[in-house]
Amino acid sequence: MAAEVIIDAFYSFDSTELEAALSTAKSSIPSIVYYQGWAKGGNYEIVNRMRCEARSEKLVSCSITVKDDLIGALGIDFNVTDTFEFSVFNGKIIFVKTRSDDPLIYQDAHNWVKRKRPELISEPCRGYFTGVPTPGKCAQAMAQGFAEFAASDDYPK
Repeated sequence: MAAEVIIDAFYSFDSTELEAALSTAKSSIPSIVYYQGWAKGGNYEIVNRMRCEARSEKLVSCSITVKDDLIGALGIDFNVTDTFEFSVFNGKIIFVKTRSDDPLIYQDAHNWVKRKRPELISEPCRGYFTGVPTPGKCAQAMAQGFAEFAASDDYPK
């Protein structure tokens, strides 16, 4: 299945391979290449790769559970599951959408970093998820900020 080949490309961290795999889904390339760089910078480690499922003849869903530096920085025992939904037309992938089951504390940490440590992320995260060339550095800066949040009095104990 084409979606499974693309999923492999997400985690090879080879953007040329990924862009080739998404050649029929050009509008998805910027956000997915950014995701790939974010995953590399966040040291994503695959914990469980579920089988891709055809939700309909036009939609394929692939989920992968990963361990990463951002959740690790929060000191919680949780592995994130990212799901990739591939829209298919005439047997070709035409669009890819992602979603994640990040816990609420992830969003709390993200908002804390933006509010309390904007200087940490202002440059590496400029254009967040819109194709800025430093997604790995953004993920690393966010992980540092998450660790600071976890060490702060604002972190729910």
